[in-house]
Amino acid sequence: MSNDTRPTLEEIVALCKRRGFVFPTSEIYGGLTSSYDYGPLGSELLKNIKDLWWREFITLRPDMVGLDSQIMLHPETWVASGHVGSFSDPMVEDLETNKRYRADHLIEKWIEERDDYQDFIVEDLSTQEMGQFIVDNKIKSPEGNQLSAPKEFNLLFETSIGAVSGDKSKVYLRGETAQGIFTNFKQVLNSTRVQLPFGIGQLGKSFRNEVTTGQFIFRTLEFEQAEIEYFFDPEQNDWQEIFKDWQEKMMSFVTKTLNVNADNVRWRTHTDKERSFYSKETVDLDYNFPFGWKELWGLAYRTDYDLKQHIKHSGDKLEYVDPHSGKKIVPHVIEPAAGIGRLLLMVLIDAYWVDEANNRTVLKLHPRVAPYKAAVFPLLKNKPELVAKAKEVFANLSMKFSITWDERGNIGKRYLYQDEIGTPICITVDFDSLEDDTITIRNRDTTVQERVKITDLEEYLDNMLN
Repeated sequence: MSNDTRPTLEEIVALCKRRGFVFPTSEIYGGLTSSYDYGPLGSELLKNIKDLWWREFITLRPDMVGLDSQIMLHPETWVASGHVGSFSDPMVEDLETNKRYRADHLIEKWIEERDDYQDFIVEDLSTQEMGQFIVDNKIKSPEGNQLSAPKEFNLLFETSIGAVSGDKSKVYLRGETAQGIFTNFKQVLNSTRVQLPFGIGQLGKSFRNEVTTGQFIFRTLEFEQAEIEYFFDPEQNDWQEIFKDWQEKMMSFVTKTLNVNADNVRWRTHTDKERSFYSKETVDLDYNFPFGWKELWGLAYRTDYDLKQHIKHSGDKLEYVDPHSGKKIVPHVIEPAAGIGRLLLMVLIDAYWVDEANNRTVLKLHPRVAPYKAAVFPLLKNKPELVAKAKEVFANLSMKFSITWDERGNIGKRYLYQDEIGTPICITVDFDSLEDDTITIRNRDTTVQERVKITDLEEYLDNMLN
């Protein structure tokens, strides 16, 4: 699909709500800012992406193990990691309405409307420099009002544990999943047979109390991360080779496993000012969203900073002992970290296609990702013998594949509905099926139909998924 036919964000939002991919959370009460629920189809799509990520990066790799840590960790974890002291965004306030906005987002929006600032890197500005930029260029709030000077806005969600008010202890909802990996590093070493280089991967919810700009599920208060910490000995392994290998694997997952158009993704290297002080190299795999090129997946060489911070604050020795030489080291780490919601949004945008010749909207999702691999129909719902045969086909296939049943309306409307939710094939049981045990398979992308033996359906679907 060429860039000039790509969907707008409004079209994606409308499709998501109409077809049950994503809903505004608590909508009956007016919703909650930057918060969304995944509906029947969205939850299936989300699960497929997570399962593919876990299989490719954890299950199929002998050098990887998985983890599922708590959302609430000991509060000292976040002091050690630096989140309590420096996990913040620059926030400005509309002096008339008191609404809050990200200063960098307002500057980015201002730059998008001008041709002479296209190479300007907002991330290079300090908070004070952002404030001066806003003043110098007379940037206003979206409502057209004056803005306050930017302040650092901490992103950690605070909560407390304890039943009695005076005895409550302050804790935080985790701002990232990585810290649970670092705090469990020693226990993973003691309970498994992993040897350097190896990685620990985790899927899970994170929370950031940030001021957002309404880019749908791209930036939300609660989101799911897929993070890996890949540990190695820098004296034994070239970090640049490991880094390059992870770049190749990340790109392959996006363009091959998820089947996203390679023209819509690119690498961007962080500048020296933008990069965290402890990182020797940081790059983002960006996707061309309707609102511009934005980070999809980050990759950072974090050296041994994280483990040393936790050694300092906990007093525990988070070291690796080489089983051959007995040498003790604090391993270095390379971190690939992705937001699952962003992967899902990318997949929907990239698959969206308007087939003007046939007057239909299609999600050209790869069968590996599609919520349903096939839909099963009886040609007519008022013919018991067709319904019984179709239910038999459905029951057999659903033992192995994610299959949906549809008998609403006429066959044409069923096709259009399944096209729009991304179902790769539709299987129709008709009167011939009762005679010769064949069914009609209709292809989503081409609309071509063919007859296939019912006994060959499982093999047909297996081939389609590869």
